[in-house]
Amino acid sequence: MSEILWAAQAGYPPLATLQCLPLAAALLLLIMREADLALVLGRIFAVAELVVAIDLYARIEVSTSILQFAERVDVFAYHAAADGVSVLFILLTALLGVLLSFYGMARQQISPVQLLSVLLLIESSQMTMLTTMNLLWFAGASAVQLALVGYLLWRWASAREENLALSRFLQYQLFGWCLFMAGSIVLVWSHADVLGSHWSFDLFELLETPQIGKYQSAAFYLLFYGLAVRTPLFPLHGWLPNSAGYGLIAVGPVLLLGVKVGIYGMARFLLPLTAEAVMIWQPYVVAFAMVGVFFAASMAFRQANLRRLMAFAVVSHTSLIVIGLFTLHPAGLQGALLLAVNFGLAITVMLLMVGYVYRRTGTTNLDQLGGLFDRVPFIAVAFLIGGLALLGMPGTPGFDAVHLVLEASIETFGALPTVATALGNVAAAGFLLWAFQRAFLAPRPRDLPAARIARTGRMEYFVGGATLLVLLAAGFYPEPWLQLTDTATQALSAYFHHG
Repeated sequence: MSEILWAAQAGYPPLATLQCLPLAAALLLLIMREADLALVLGRIFAVAELVVAIDLYARIEVSTSILQFAERVDVFAYHAAADGVSVLFILLTALLGVLLSFYGMARQQISPVQLLSVLLLIESSQMTMLTTMNLLWFAGASAVQLALVGYLLWRWASAREENLALSRFLQYQLFGWCLFMAGSIVLVWSHADVLGSHWSFDLFELLETPQIGKYQSAAFYLLFYGLAVRTPLFPLHGWLPNSAGYGLIAVGPVLLLGVKVGIYGMARFLLPLTAEAVMIWQPYVVAFAMVGVFFAASMAFRQANLRRLMAFAVVSHTSLIVIGLFTLHPAGLQGALLLAVNFGLAITVMLLMVGYVYRRTGTTNLDQLGGLFDRVPFIAVAFLIGGLALLGMPGTPGFDAVHLVLEASIETFGALPTVATALGNVAAAGFLLWAFQRAFLAPRPRDLPAARIARTGRMEYFVGGATLLVLLAAGFYPEPWLQLTDTATQALSAYFHHG
């Protein structure tokens, strides 16, 4: 991560294309009047974005830690580059963009073109966060994305309590964003103080400057807590249950949780820029994460709403990812990043299936659900497979990822904390299987007649099947993803084990 490869390996600027293609598509859709044509074009652009991401994956050299496909425009402080970690998250973002372009448009009671336009704008901002090497650009793109997701929660919420969901979301995210921005300013201030020169938010210029101790701890706190709100990590998760319970059924949560931008930000900026402070505060971060595993699991068992239950499942499993990240061990770092992507795929398929359940029943309260397996077995099985993937069952990418995290945790923290964390994961298995039993296998309530529950449609088969296909393929053939992140995580770990 200490060098950049300045070369046009692709013959075109792939990183700029990833950022600009969905942006151009969104603007085109907003000025078009023909709704049906706009939807078709929007989906074509989403697929084209995925093609560019796959092309980037095919061209990147995974045997080097040098960041590649570098693009720079000094006038705007634009600096983009990519390594295996970036490509892993880029592929996930592009895939979710395609899935949501088909899923979200099935609800004809809302403005499908406007919704698709917002989705494409969010995808563009997310691609900027995943490719930029500049803290200010990362913060700016994050602000745009959060504002757009807030608009979705306001415009298309599914319950009367949407004002509560929106206010909690905005309060927490604005607080987190301000913390991240303040941490960035502290780093830049330290950089300028050492060199006596201009301020720079560029990652590589900041890495060349030894951080002053009094600045580094402050920067670590601010950056970590700012990213922890987005992740979300206990105890900064308060916005999520409300947003999941009352906001847009699947689209909003998938955009916020499907791609763990907070985890990516920690790996890309927090760990290398504040390495000394990370070593000092590592035990405390891991301790809070371990508490979060059990706290979220216990809270999940108390939920009567499937969406709120899944929100606490997110907090529990995010804590495991953070534990892997803060082992600072190559295997732990690799496992954490792979677990974040596995988590994105698993939670996406579960949220989409919950959305399909809501469309049929008008509720996600567990006491009003039951007997759905007989009418929609595909949706039930897809939800179950997503839950098993979330737990790291064999045949899913989470299996190898959890193995790497626990292996690194034993070496770094010892057997006792690792066993405790593993038991927390077992508790998570309990509440997810309990939720599956309540929603799909329990006796159907009398006020939910079978005739009211529509059979699974072709589009639902396509969206759910495509997600499961990717999830299972990555589980049974994980070697490409392990190779993609191996060198990059070795280089990141070197900040802590080789000075």
